[in-house]
Amino acid sequence: MSAARDDEEWDKRARGETEIQRLDRNWADLLQELRVVQTGVQLLTGFLLTLPFQARFTILDTSMRVVYLVTVVASVGATVLLVAPVATHRLLFRRHQLADLVAAGHHYAFAGMILLGVALTGVTVLIFDTVAGLVAAIAAGICFALLFTGVWLLGPLYQRRREPDSSV
Repeated sequence: MSAARDDEEWDKRARGETEIQRLDRNWADLLQELRVVQTGVQLLTGFLLTLPFQARFTILDTSMRVVYLVTVVASVGATVLLVAPVATHRLLFRRHQLADLVAAGHHYAFAGMILLGVALTGVTVLIFDTVAGLVAAIAAGICFALLFTGVWLLGPLYQRRREPDSSV
């Protein structure tokens, strides 16, 4: 039996949920998660979009301008993906496609979080380069890339591999 099917069976047994109730709960959970990150990624993107218009932006060398552009692309991409479930909901409203909406929203949110990690790492590199120099920027970029990878990807993937407690 697939993991998704096991989950559906557990929800029926433990929560007494129908498929529609489960999808409604999953959608509400996803929206709550998106509320946590949407404001932050939008503020980050706005901040990044103003940087080229600041007088000190000209001190960035070519490599840091590339880091800046990659960071902007990641931040704008994260913004698009983390807002996409809401736009998708508007387009699918009253179309009885809740299962598709929840699945698409999950994929958008996951990809958006990856891009947000890239953007935050890029911002860290830019700030450390400006304040402490290239060596510190590279060290900080590596540390934060490892932190995001460990906390946002590897930790949860490790937890997924463990046998779930079916009583909880």
